[in-house]
Amino acid sequence: MSLKFRVEQDSFGELLVPLDALYGAQTQRAVQNFAISGLLMPPEFIQAMALIKAAAAEANAALGHLPAKRAKAIARAANAIAAGEYADQFPVDVFQTGSGTSTNMNLNEVLSALAKRQSGVTVHPNDDVNHGQSSNDVVPSSSLLASALVLQRVLLPSLKQLRASIAKKARQGRGLIKTGRTHLMDAMPVTVEQEWSAWLAQLDSATARLQDTGKRLLALPLGGTAVGTGVNADPKMTVLACRYLGKATGLKIQPAGNKFESMAAQDHLVELSGQCNALAVTLMKIANDLRWMNSGPLSGLAEAELPALQPGSSIMPGKVNPVIPEAVAMVCAQVMGNHAAISIAGQSGSFQLNTMMPVIAYNSIQNLNLLASACGHLAEKAIDGVKFNKARMQDGLARNPILVTALNPVIGYEKAALIAKRAYAEKRPIIDVAKEMTDLSLTELEALLNPGRLC
Repeated sequence: MSLKFRVEQDSFGELLVPLDALYGAQTQRAVQNFAISGLLMPPEFIQAMALIKAAAAEANAALGHLPAKRAKAIARAANAIAAGEYADQFPVDVFQTGSGTSTNMNLNEVLSALAKRQSGVTVHPNDDVNHGQSSNDVVPSSSLLASALVLQRVLLPSLKQLRASIAKKARQGRGLIKTGRTHLMDAMPVTVEQEWSAWLAQLDSATARLQDTGKRLLALPLGGTAVGTGVNADPKMTVLACRYLGKATGLKIQPAGNKFESMAAQDHLVELSGQCNALAVTLMKIANDLRWMNSGPLSGLAEAELPALQPGSSIMPGKVNPVIPEAVAMVCAQVMGNHAAISIAGQSGSFQLNTMMPVIAYNSIQNLNLLASACGHLAEKAIDGVKFNKARMQDGLARNPILVTALNPVIGYEKAALIAKRAYAEKRPIIDVAKEMTDLSLTELEALLNPGRLC
């Protein structure tokens, strides 16, 4: 923006606003009051709020509360913002008034100016753009709608992509048998497909939980206005606006059954955060399993080789690190931290209003986007390029003393334990030691200790 200013006025008096800014005095006052972090409300939140403003304007016009020309000008301007235009006109910090009033007024002022510029229609930011609304119902509605849109359009497709990558790679490992591990120690054998099937089941559960939670994000408290009673709003406006939002988004948007709940409490977004937290736990397990499988390449497990993406050390030539799993693990840590913030913010509702709405919205949307990006990176830059080291798996399996577990029903636990200890001490295959310490024939031992049968 230029360094030239114009004089604007609000109920507190006059102040200078950048000349080429579309917003007005209330936004500028917020910019000056909340120069805290430099973090801005996510674009998805602004775009969702713009959709709500357009829907409210259309509904109010249909009900005769706004002149059609004025409502059309508001909707036209709002749809431009919903499409991602004028993103630089929303400079208010996340850490602002807890109701998000500053961001609501920021959008109201921008829409007022845009309506004048685009359509030549004079529109008042409060009386017209904010007609039948307040920050107290618009901000939680925008948080829910933005989260629902990012969930459906971004995270769930990325989860589907990751699942497909893991399923494809698991099929490639169908005939590969390896040493299973519990407590990071050698255990009974499993196939690669069996091992990776656990990840698939985790992702399926995560998807189902997110989809279920997603249904509850679609009930908006729009029309509840200041405290949930709906004062200054036509009750029919909410129904019509939700219908318009459904057409615009393809989602089954509906009015909240109890607007008092949806404004005073943010339990649905806390629930969403919990599901994101659970998914982060899943992704961190997958990332860490991959790091262990890739470890080495000489002194570690080295059962699977991740794609080499970049030099791994500024001092050790030739070193290559599992950078994508590490990045994913850090995403998971951030999401877990965000869940703590959302949980604290979620319980910060006193009587009829939650007063930590902006930070809930910010972290909710960040969680969804971070997890989606992590899923995509894990699929494309790690899972898709994994190569299995069959020779390493077979070597470890042949020397695994825990295979003796299969002899328990025949020779008993105590005898089997002695065989395992000797095989481990002498670094010999179980089958060789068992042949010396039991009366079982080689044929019997080969059948009992066959890793394929044990899987």
